[in-house]
Amino acid sequence: MKKPEPKTLLFGILAGITAALLVLGANAQPSFAAILYAASALPILIAGLGWGNLCTIAAIVTAAALGAVMVSPSFAVVMTVVTLAPAGWISHLANLARPASELGGPSHLTAWYPLSDILMQLCAMVTVGVVIVGFMIGYGPQLTDQLVDVMMTQMQQQDPTFASNVDVIDQTKRLVVLVLPMTQGGLWVILLFAAYYFATRLVGASGRALRPREDMPSALRMNRNAIFVFLGGLLACFFGGVPALVGATVFGTFGAGFLIAGFAALHFRTRGKSWRVPALILAYLAATMVLPALAILVLGLTDTRRAIALTPSGAPQSKNNETTPDI
Repeated sequence: MKKPEPKTLLFGILAGITAALLVLGANAQPSFAAILYAASALPILIAGLGWGNLCTIAAIVTAAALGAVMVSPSFAVVMTVVTLAPAGWISHLANLARPASELGGPSHLTAWYPLSDILMQLCAMVTVGVVIVGFMIGYGPQLTDQLVDVMMTQMQQQDPTFASNVDVIDQTKRLVVLVLPMTQGGLWVILLFAAYYFATRLVGASGRALRPREDMPSALRMNRNAIFVFLGGLLACFFGGVPALVGATVFGTFGAGFLIAGFAALHFRTRGKSWRVPALILAYLAATMVLPALAILVLGLTDTRRAIALTPSGAPQSKNNETTPDI
């Protein structure tokens, strides 16, 4: 077994300290919590993409230990399953490679783990993380019903003429209990993948990247098998109880994956068009609303494939690599 280099472990420890400080900063600044939580994945991703698995493990252990000491063990578990572990795992997947000849390709090329599978596994890990956190906090109708009641009370205090309808309140309660894990899981997939994207650019610019930089508009799609998971999550929402809560989480996380793939397809299809920039800006702004976001998600659903990155064996990894669709 290769002995770990002290510099690698030291960098991992520093990355872990940085990640922990960002999470603690998120607790201190609730208005920037989502951004700081997502940013805490950056040091882990940079450590893994540039220095490998041992550096990633050192970073995760350090961050979790600091979280347990400075806050609580349960806090450390939450930050690990929601942010640290998914970031470490996708950095590990990104560095996986094998000779292309093992896949039936040319012997002088190296095949890298498909980006579509990395995105799909990120969706799965975020799903698991959200479910674990929900179990830890006792998430369910009792919690969300109290939230809805408080909201209705505040609305009545602000507007005495507001008359709440019992049927409307019950319908709102049934909707909120599913919408919260759905939106939380989906938003977290988007933020973590954005962190992965920025980490690849930073590590690539430093010359430390183990994986070649990919042309994401052409390579980033969801694995077609993810469609069945996505539809399964949607069907589970109608069963009620715990299956509905898990199904809503799956629907949100994998829906976010297809949304990301849809944006990548949109970037690819508008290449070379004179109206590309204003069209993309309009698409991103419109995606804050439900119907435009749904249209982009459908675009991601209709274009599913696995693009395997191929690079010459032993070639410099700073240039864009070739991608070959695995049909």
